[in-house]
Amino acid sequence: MNTHANAVHDSSLESPAAVSVVPPPQTLYWSLRREFWENRSLYIAPLAVAAVFLLGFAVSISHTLRRIRGASLLAAEKQLQAITTPYDLAAGLLMFTGILVAVFYCIDAFQGERRDRSILFWKSLPVSDTTTVLAKAVIPILLLPLLLSAVSFALQWSMFLVASAALSATGQSVSTYWAQLALPQMSFLVIYHLVVVHGIWHAPFYGWFLLVSAWARRMAFLWAILPVLAVVALERLLFNTSNIAVMLGRRLSGGAAEVMPMPGTMPIHPATTHVTFLHFLFSPGLWIGLAVTAAFLAGAVRLRRYRDPN
Repeated sequence: MNTHANAVHDSSLESPAAVSVVPPPQTLYWSLRREFWENRSLYIAPLAVAAVFLLGFAVSISHTLRRIRGASLLAAEKQLQAITTPYDLAAGLLMFTGILVAVFYCIDAFQGERRDRSILFWKSLPVSDTTTVLAKAVIPILLLPLLLSAVSFALQWSMFLVASAALSATGQSVSTYWAQLALPQMSFLVIYHLVVVHGIWHAPFYGWFLLVSAWARRMAFLWAILPVLAVVALERLLFNTSNIAVMLGRRLSGGAAEVMPMPGTMPIHPATTHVTFLHFLFSPGLWIGLAVTAAFLAGAVRLRRYRDPN
């Protein structure tokens, strides 16, 4: 009697109905947490850069006040440039940091787990290769730009508070400084630029780096860069044209009309550019780029699934 009950109990534990299945969204969530846990530079680097820049801004506040006082004697365009330059530098520095972090993260995404043999452990878990690749792609395309946007927002508003306190202490007008700075519009444009340009618009580059990381056994960065340079050089030698270089340059700079109808090197202030999101949403360049990104990620999934983990 007891033997029969134990047999029934064991069979129920081994049946498929008794095995708990983790929902795909929860699996993706924990995969994303794993990426941030293993790659702390994703958030430490932007925070460190922002902290150092804010400290430098606070130390040099006397120079900033002289710049603000001198701006009142300049033309309107020069006033705007003099007041917004520190904020442009802060945003540009964070954007550059984000690009470096995203590129090196993608390059090491799959090569690193093969190098330290941790891929054998992760592949033993009930997480599909598709989920793993998607989690690694979401980091540079969406989550890192959102994180940089939050850091940039906090940094620029902290700079404004420091400058406002210094202006009040010296008896200067904070309201005039606020009106000339247009900080809410500036913050919105920085967030738009980070998420749209450095995230969605640059997605094909990140997909390519992930594909190369899944394929190359070593020196993934060189394998990602040198073939592209070779194709550009070959086009130049054979056809005396630079169409591929121009296309890549427009995509990399984010200055295409699909992203910013009035492109510029640093589209920060609302007086220098404007945003039409619907124009970007329905642009062919966006969807072609996303299709290329999907193809690169599909190749990365296949490579991770079938190739030797060494």
